[in-house]
Amino acid sequence: MRKNYLQGVLFCLIATLSWGTMFPVMTSVLVKTDPFTFTALRYTIAGIAFLILLLAKEGPTALNLKGERIFLACLFGTAGFAGFGFLVFFGQKLAGPTGALTASIMMATMPLLSLLVNWVIRHNRPRLLTFCFILLSFCGVALVITKGDFASVLLAPQNYGANIPVILGALCWVLYTIGASFFPKWSPFRYTTITTLLGLTSIYAVNLILIESGYISVPLFGTIYSIVPHLIYMSLVAGFIGVLSWNMGNKIITPLNGVLFMDIVPITAFSISAIEGIVPKNAQILGACLTASALILNNLYQRSLMVKKEPAGAALVMGR
Repeated sequence: MRKNYLQGVLFCLIATLSWGTMFPVMTSVLVKTDPFTFTALRYTIAGIAFLILLLAKEGPTALNLKGERIFLACLFGTAGFAGFGFLVFFGQKLAGPTGALTASIMMATMPLLSLLVNWVIRHNRPRLLTFCFILLSFCGVALVITKGDFASVLLAPQNYGANIPVILGALCWVLYTIGASFFPKWSPFRYTTITTLLGLTSIYAVNLILIESGYISVPLFGTIYSIVPHLIYMSLVAGFIGVLSWNMGNKIITPLNGVLFMDIVPITAFSISAIEGIVPKNAQILGACLTASALILNNLYQRSLMVKKEPAGAALVMGR
């Protein structure tokens, strides 16, 4: 049991570390192309990789969706890939040069959002102490975004408008993560592949509408060629390895626990930004520490709950 749990933790760490790097990578990408076109290119490559892996692991029968909840799979795929990809990177583009740090920090709102979504969907009210840890994490996020100047939110709220699509994108990924629990008989390979392919139909549809309306244009070969290294990382590392590791990890430790690892995304991006010469404010350092502390404290709390349950379970077996 403990070995499997550690494997789940490792998978979630791999996923979130790869995602923490993708925001600095996207900074240069968004100067050359729009988030809608890039999302389509990214998940087309990742989708092909997922499909090859699924066929190798489970065979063609894994693509048979007869009797399955296709609408739900399409909904979660659209939320996870179209919703997240479009909204988060659109918000990052709106935020400008500092968008990478802002967008990555906003990912730490996912634990709080997951509690609310899980409460609404499953009527599963979180423990008070767990909610306090999530709130602590959110306070850390607020410190990083505002640089400690909370009054600026009221005095110049327009400066924080880019955070709205990012929060909505984070909500989309929370829905996608929780969605895996609606398909308990599906392997992580199957859930990832099917939802990616179904999500791509929504991505293509939105791109066609935006092209027809003139909001975006068909990318030129030179533009695509200039972002090939970024595309490889975003599709195969952050997309293929990251998403697959995320689904495998959440299959083991459950989405409610797995989503807490999203706090590692801003910490990774924060570190990369510091290496690149962006000196953080003292309030931002404090915020990052609060976010990290919330993750550690919650894990310790979850472990204490597991320890309390084990003796009770052992006593029940002995009683039989």
